[in-house]
Amino acid sequence: MKHQTPDQLQTIAKVEPLSTYPIMTRQQRIERWAELLEKDPERRLGALIGTEHLKREARDASRCEGSPITVAFEDPVLRELGMKDDSYGEAKRFFELTDGQLHNIVCSCHVGTTFRGGWAAARVRQTISGNKLLKWLRGKMWL
Repeated sequence: MKHQTPDQLQTIAKVEPLSTYPIMTRQQRIERWAELLEKDPERRLGALIGTEHLKREARDASRCEGSPITVAFEDPVLRELGMKDDSYGEAKRFFELTDGQLHNIVCSCHVGTTFRGGWAAARVRQTISGNKLLKWLRGKMWL
């Protein structure tokens, strides 16, 4: 095999990057998810039921049509970046979330079986910023 530069290859073939989208950090992926949810803040979304009570395999496979995870999976950019489906386990892997973080976003125990996109966006954003009240309290305790 002969080594050729990309410029040399352009003369005999069309060279394209592997992805048309830039690589995104964890925070950028989560931010994009929040932005997608905020585009339609009144959209009714489905909650996953009882994620905290499911065994890991069942929890990872669980999904709900029209959930906040579905909103993320509908986005071609996030799919291009490697999001494979709209399951709980895939969202946990792709967004690098803990079970507790994802549970706070998608589980029915917080809001019932449906909720608005704006509420979900706020919960997604909270995973980026953390709980500001707890941070403030911890800071006061150590003074």
